[in-house]
Order: sequence, then structure tokens, then C-alpha cells
Amino acid sequence: QVQLVESGGGLVQAGGSLRLSCAASGSGSIFNINTMAWYRQAPGKQRESVAAISSGNTPNYADSVKGRFTISRDNAERTVYLQMNSLKPEDTAVYSCNAAGRVKRKASSFFTAFDSWGQGTQVTVSS
Repeated sequence: QVQLVESGGGLVQAGGSLRLSCAASGSGSIFNINTMAWYRQAPGKQRESVAAISSGNTPNYADSVKGRFTISRDNAERTVYLQMNSLKPEDTAVYSCNAAGRVKRKASSFFTAFDSWGQGTQVTVSS
């Protein structure tokens, strides 16, 4: 019921920057988003959390990206961003956004929990 669409991935040289965006939408639904987050998965590795941000705009970061990545959100636009600076080859991965909250159909009286994922966007950092 809640769809996430990412954009902004690509190829960049080490030391460069990229900005990822993830917009949430839900046709025919009313929803409230609590936490929005970015994850990544490199080839042959498990998916890992990169950064998350609460509805009150409190961010959390993986140690590996602290000081280089910044997560932010625009609640009015229901969009989360990931500004990635000083990129390293080890940042190469498919980046996916996640959003969790509550949703209901417009004709319904009841909210239920949702946990949605985007399709992923490739980030490649060359050395």
C-alpha cells in the first residue's frame, strides 16, 4: 500500500559525492511514516543498515559512514535523502530505502502497520 521509489545512484570516483532520494506514495491510502532508513548490500555480503531517521528527525548512522553521510527527511514530501560525501570504493553497493509506519485505506477506519522497501539503486565508487 505504501510504495518507495529511489533515485540518485550512479558511478563516482573515490572522494566524490552522491545524493540519494526516496519518495513514499500510497494511492488511495492515508499513511504516517515513523522511521525512514537506508540500507545497502554489497556483492557477497549481507544487507547492512547505513542510516536511519526518526519522525522527530533524530538520525543514527553506522560507524562506517559517520562523518561522511547525512540522512535527512522532508515530512511534507514524504521523502528521505542520503547525502554521501568522501565516498570510498567500499561504499559500493545496492542502496535501498525502508519506511515503517501506519497506513489505512481512505474508506477504512483502521490503521495497520506497514514496512516497505524500495527497489534499490546501485552506487559504484571507483578507485
